[in-house]
Formats: sequence, C-alpha cells, structure tokens
Amino acid sequence: MAVPMSIASLLQSELTEDPLYKDEGLCVLGIFGKSAMQPASAKESLINTLADKHIFPLFGPDETDCPGGGSFIQAYYNQESRVLYLVLTSVCDNRQLLRACESLSAGIGHSDAHDFWKGAEKQHCLQLLYLFSLCHVLLLVHPTSSFDVTYDRLFRALDALRQKALPLLRAAIKDSPVSKEWKVNCRPCPPRLLFVFQMNGALKVSSGTGLTGNGTDAGGGNLDKPKKHSPRRRLQHALEDQIYRIFRKSRVLTNQSSNCLFTVPANQAFVYVVPGPDEDPVGALLGQLRANCALRENDTGMPVSGPRRYQQMRHTARQPSFTVENSSLSSAGGQLVDCTLKEFLWQHVELVLTKKGFDDSVGRNPQPSHFELPTYTKWSQVACRLYQVMIDSTEEETAELAMKVQAQLKVLEGFLDADAKFSENRCQKALPLAHSAYQSNLPHNYTTTVHKNQLTQALRVYSQHARGVAFQRYALQLHEDCYKFWSNGHQLCEERSLTDQHCVHKFHLLPKPGEKPEMDRNPPILHHNSRGRSTSSCNCGRKQAPREDPFDIQAANYDFYQMLEEKCCGKLERIHFPVFQPSTPDPAPACDEVARPPESGGSGEGERLKEKDTASHTPGDSTSLSLALSLGQSTDSLGPYGDGGEGQEKRPSLVDRQPSTVEYLPGMLHSGCPKGLLPKFSSWSLVKLGPAKAYNCHTGLEQPGFLPGSSFLLPWDVVIRCRSEEEVGLSEPLDGGPSSWPAPNKALTGKRGGVGGLGRGRRRDDVARAFVGFEYEDSRGRRFLSSGPDKVVKVLGPGGAKEPATRVLNADMPLYIPSPAQGRGLKPHYAQLIRLFIVVPDAPLEITLNPQVQPGPPPCPVFHPEQTELVLPPDGLWVLRFPYAYVTERGPCYPPKENQPLASYRVLKGILRANTASTPPQ
Repeated sequence: MAVPMSIASLLQSELTEDPLYKDEGLCVLGIFGKSAMQPASAKESLINTLADKHIFPLFGPDETDCPGGGSFIQAYYNQESRVLYLVLTSVCDNRQLLRACESLSAGIGHSDAHDFWKGAEKQHCLQLLYLFSLCHVLLLVHPTSSFDVTYDRLFRALDALRQKALPLLRAAIKDSPVSKEWKVNCRPCPPRLLFVFQMNGALKVSSGTGLTGNGTDAGGGNLDKPKKHSPRRRLQHALEDQIYRIFRKSRVLTNQSSNCLFTVPANQAFVYVVPGPDEDPVGALLGQLRANCALRENDTGMPVSGPRRYQQMRHTARQPSFTVENSSLSSAGGQLVDCTLKEFLWQHVELVLTKKGFDDSVGRNPQPSHFELPTYTKWSQVACRLYQVMIDSTEEETAELAMKVQAQLKVLEGFLDADAKFSENRCQKALPLAHSAYQSNLPHNYTTTVHKNQLTQALRVYSQHARGVAFQRYALQLHEDCYKFWSNGHQLCEERSLTDQHCVHKFHLLPKPGEKPEMDRNPPILHHNSRGRSTSSCNCGRKQAPREDPFDIQAANYDFYQMLEEKCCGKLERIHFPVFQPSTPDPAPACDEVARPPESGGSGEGERLKEKDTASHTPGDSTSLSLALSLGQSTDSLGPYGDGGEGQEKRPSLVDRQPSTVEYLPGMLHSGCPKGLLPKFSSWSLVKLGPAKAYNCHTGLEQPGFLPGSSFLLPWDVVIRCRSEEEVGLSEPLDGGPSSWPAPNKALTGKRGGVGGLGRGRRRDDVARAFVGFEYEDSRGRRFLSSGPDKVVKVLGPGGAKEPATRVLNADMPLYIPSPAQGRGLKPHYAQLIRLFIVVPDAPLEITLNPQVQPGPPPCPVFHPEQTELVLPPDGLWVLRFPYAYVTERGPCYPPKENQPLASYRVLKGILRANTASTPPQ
C-alpha cells in the first residue's frame, strides 16, 4: 500500500499482500488528538517520520476528504514493518475546524450552531471508539507541552458509551473468525495509550544548565550539580506522573486493565515530548539529508526478516523529520541519551509484533488481559463489520444495529455537553416563574387576546432568568404549557355578537337543529350568550319586548320580529319582499360566496316562520314576474355603490333577472352581491298600520317607548300635478328633489302669502299632505323621531310638528345618533335608525320607496331590500322596519365605537320619491 486512503476505501478494496508477510500478525496503531496550524504539526506527519517516507503531504490531508469539516479516518498499511496506521482527523484539528466554520450559514441561530458542534463532537467520539475497538496502540497527539484535562471527561464518556454499546458490537462480530475473548470484549486487547506532546517554546534550556525558562531548578537540587536527565526527559516524567494521577483519580485507569478503556504501561515511558524546531531550519534539513544518504551508502541491500528486522529498525540512526535534538551524550553533563520518537514508539510496537502483549494490570492480584495478534484478513473482517455498525449505516443487514448504536449516543450528553446541562437546569428553574407570571390576575375564562398578552408577560419573565442553548426549546415548552392550561377549561368562546360583544361561555359547540343544550358535555353544547339584553319593538312598533344579544343574522333580523308578530302585527297588511323559493329538496348556499353561514341556533324555528310568512299573500303583493323585474332593476338605483357603471344596461336580460331556485344567498343582500340570488329570509319588513287617517297629527304616534313630544311625524306637502288646461306646463315633476319643494322659510305655493307661480286661484286639494318620520331606538327601548340629521322632534304644544319633512328627505340621515337620554356612564349611548313611518294620503299620488343603507365607512357596501323602487299604495300608514344588524360576507358591520365618526354610518338620501299618479284612484 503505497498511498494512504480512507478507512472505507481500505475495507472495500482487495488488498494484495506480500506472500512473505501474509501469515504474519498485524499491529494496528491509531493516531488521534489535536493539531495546530503550523506546518509539519499535523498528526499525519508523524507517520512520515515513523515510516521514513513522504506519505502524507506536509500541510495535512486534502480538503476533498471531508469538505464539510466532519470526522474521517485515513489508513496507511506498511507491510514491511507490519504496522497499519489509522489517523483520525476531526474538528479537533484546526484545518477541519475552519472548514466546519465555513460550512455553517451566516444566519444560523445559537441553538442550531450548538447542535451542529455537539453533533460533530458525538460523531468524533463514535469514530474514536471505533479506533479503541480495533487498535493495539493508540497515540494521542497534542500541539502543546501541557496536558489537556478535558481528555479525562472525554475518556469517561467513551467508557460509558462502550459499556452501553458492547452488546450491540458483540452481535455485529459474532460470526467473525477471531477468538472468543475478542468477540466478548470486542477488541483484540485493551489498547495501550501513548502521549506525544510538541514543544511550543514553553521550555527553554540554556546550554550546560538544567534550568527552565523561568530560572528555577527543574530537578529540585543543587544548581551546579549536573543532571542525570535532560530537561525534556524530566518534563516527560512529570507529565507521566500528572496524567497517571488524573486518570487514577477519575477511575479511568483501574487495577484490572481488562475492564479499562485503555491502559498505560507501568514500567515503560508512555509520554514523549517532541523537541521544538531549531533556529536554523535549513541546516537541520541538510543534516537530515546527509544522515539519509549515509545510511543508504552503508545499506547491504540484504532483506532482513523476523525479530532482527525490528531490532535493526529500532537502533537505526535516523532522526524524525522534525527532531533536531542531538542524540549524542552531553559533553559536560553526562546525561542519558534522549531517544527518538521511533525508538519511543517501537518499544511498544515490538510487544505487539512479538505476541508478548501488554501486562498493564497492577495491584496484589493482577489479572492477565487477553491479547490477539490478527492477520490483516481477520482484522479487516472485524473492522468492516464494526464500520457498518458504528460509522456507515447504509448496509441493510446492519441498519437496525447501527440505529441502536446511534441511539446510545445520548450517554455522551452528560459528559460532553456541560454548557447544555447548565442551560437545562437554568431554564427548568425559570419555567415555574414564567408559569406563575402567566396565571397571575387571570379570569377563569378568557379570550385569545388575553392569552397572548399573558404569554408575552410570561416570556418576558422567562427571558430574564433562562440562559444558554436550551432557551428556545423551553420557550416552546412554555408556549405549549400555557396553551394547554388555556384550552383545558379556561378558553372563552371567541364568537362575538352582532353588536360586538363576546360570548360569556367557555369554549362550546352549538346545538344542531332539534338538539337540546347540554352543559355536562365536554365541550358543552350551548347557544351563544353575551349576557347583553336590550329592548326592541316589533315590526309595526306597537309592542316592545326584551331581546337577547343576537349572534347570527337570522336571530337579529327575523326570528325576534316573527316571535312578536304572533302577539301583535301578524294580521296586518304587508308587502312581502321576495325571498328564496327552493325547487329542490336540498338547496345549497351559493358556492362563489364566502359569506359566513348562519349559526345553527334557532334555524328550525326560523324556517317554519319563513314558510308561514311566504305562504300568506295580501292584496299589496306583486306578481312573481314583477318581483323578478324589480330585483333585476335594483342595482340601477344604487349609484356609485352598484356593480355596474354609468353605461350599464338599464333593462337587464331575462337570465339576469330570474332569481335562482337552487342556490340561495347566505347573507344579506347588498350592492356587492351577485345578481340572481335571494336570501332565505328578508331582514326588512314593510307593514301597514291602517289608513292614512289612522295617524292624528295632533296626538302623534300612540306607541310605547317614545320620549315626550317626539312621536310626531313631519308634514310633507306635495303639489299634485294636474292635467287641467290652465296648469299644463306650469308644474314640474315632483321627484323629491330640491325643485319639488320651496326654499327654506318660504310659504308653500297656493297658500296665502305664497310666492309661487300658480297664482291666487289655486284649489286646496291641489296640495296633498303626506307625513314622514325617521324613528330611532336605543338599546333601552327609548324611541324618538328625528327632524334632521342632528335634531330630535320636540313638540310641546298642540298642532303637531311644524317643521317640514324636506330637511330629512334631502339629506343623508345618520344610521346612529347619540341618544338624548344618556345614562350616567361615561360611555356614549347610541340610538339606531330602526323604522320609517310614511303616511300616504288618499290622492292621485305615487310615493316610491327606495331605502339604501351604508352601515360603515367605505368600502362598506350599500344594503337594500330584496325589492327596490317599491310604490306604496295610497291611503295608508306604512312602517318600514330596517335591519337590526348588517352583515356582509366578510363579517358583521359593528356599531360605531367612541372614536369613530358617525357620519360614515348613514341612510342615503332619496329614500322617498313622489310622483303624480297617471289616473286618479277610483
């Protein structure tokens, strides 16, 4: 084997051995440790010295061997000396350390970086255990002349890992052709560990003296007395004593060598200090060149085999490539000769090759340890099996054992990961403090917002005490613990009512149709409840009743009023708005709508009431075709809030006008809804309280809940356009615009003192008087009519309201205004526009109803009934009830908060328009 290769390549290749050495034993020498960045300081250069060949490059192995900076083992087999060298390179070597740093990404976190380094360290330990399981002699190389005490912790970790993995390793090599002792102990012998330190300038010796660099006596005697040992040898002895005491104290070394991870010789040197470089490196190289050339000239060329070969190799005069110390006797001191590195190492290798083994047990009754000198073929079979189990887990037949061995790496955590152990203890102590911070001042049930706020406070307390690499892991555990505490009976229902109030129940499920609520279930089955109650009036306004805070559109705009209809206004004449009429037994909501489906609570009762409502017909109903036509034309009156632009076709096609009988609209109808869809129930109501004379302008509306003097409708005098010859061309169409009525503070035309163009001879029946009233109602049931966007009707004396209705008809009326009867609280109390009263006189007059509500700032859509441009029949007191709540497909339009402007919530002007009828009523 002329060149080194990786251990995997060596085991996979078929090595051709020399027949002279094929049956001889093999000594396996493992080399590991740390190396510095200086040239010729790599561990591989030791093999160049021991083999007297330039086998490994001067500056370490090629980067392509392990580009990621991991651990790998290189092998070199010297058949002549019968020694197989295994060199472990890992992140302990500075070059590999730099490559590992380069492989890390720049944005990696502290915890991830720690996991990377600890993973590399665990793999290094596993490969180191591989060497301890296959080598006879191990060489620990260190770049300084002082012992690194961290090796004590490393060896204790390796010993614990070996004891855990021993049954698995035995199973891996049970069929190998080796001795029983090898199969039981999973190694040819307890390996002997030797130490090689490199001089780094810490020990300076002046010529002819035995002083160390600090001027003290290294031997502890008379300064003038010559020393028997050189300073380097005394340093080696001191290091041996130090290392032996440390390992005996930590019980890495015990009396019985067969139970230890490794042994050290009792009567032989096991520490060698490589002298530092000479100040004249060129002269040192020339001297080594002369020595090599002189040796080749005197070489006889005869092949020598057997023990004589080892003796000759041991006593050669060659020096290591980095050893420049003179091997001759000191002229003045008579010191003993310092041996070379090859002589130091070969005395241990000879014990292996001569099959004597190591007898390193001490104590009164030392037990002999097993020893086996395998041939290369036997050794490679065992090495291959262990390699598949410990390092390379790609083989299928050993994959299960390899996974079990990897699982045993957890044993290393307590020995190698001291900082992680400290971090674990620190974070575990911080966790109860964070839990206490989370649970402080908590209600029994609370929402997600409160949970997140408390969790933020808990994380703040945790970050004040927790430290280290376990910080993130325990922070995630804190998240999970707090979430479990919240979700285990403390989670409040997240549903908000249509008035923006939370449900007070803990997390629960809604009952299905026909299912009764059950408190004992987990989670319980309950209807939503915010504990908010208000007082509202029925569709016609003649009866008031308390109502629960609604959570779905059907309960808000339909179910409550249907319940009161049975007691009050169920027999009144009404105009029904078109709703969805199914043609299939199982209709479905529109698939292109993302509207929130209505809640299940109360849907059964609502369906029955809707069917009852749609089954009844009154004389005021229109035909189905006229309803479809009016539905198709509904968006033409929306102006900028409709779907179409100015160029939209005024008469849509029949396909667009026909409502669907298969799909229904899940929510309310507004300007953003697709055409041709109707809801299952109407959120609006239009009923007739009686004829026009049912309203007395002197007494006002005689209904409960009105504030004193605020129940009077506003008069609306409309000039009737007659077709007599003296009036043709004089009157203008009365469409509710500014031209239909006189200027403010001007008398009506045709009356005394008027300044109109109709003259003095106008008959009184030329002016028809209608009455209009915008009613507002607050949550306590207090009602009042408004005479303008910011004014409440207040009539103190007889005669009714004096202000005309032109002001309310010509302006956008607010949907919410501050209630004139505010409570004692600081929070403002709002009243909502809920009804529109219209008195249509018995005259040739057509009053068209077209309500449009924008319940929020843009881009909130405009809501309107299912039928717009609806003509009210004459001679009637009509009541249009607005929706209690407004809901789009994105959710409800909540009432305004304290800091929101009320002008954004409005009913658009043009809600009423008056025209003269084509033919007078019969």
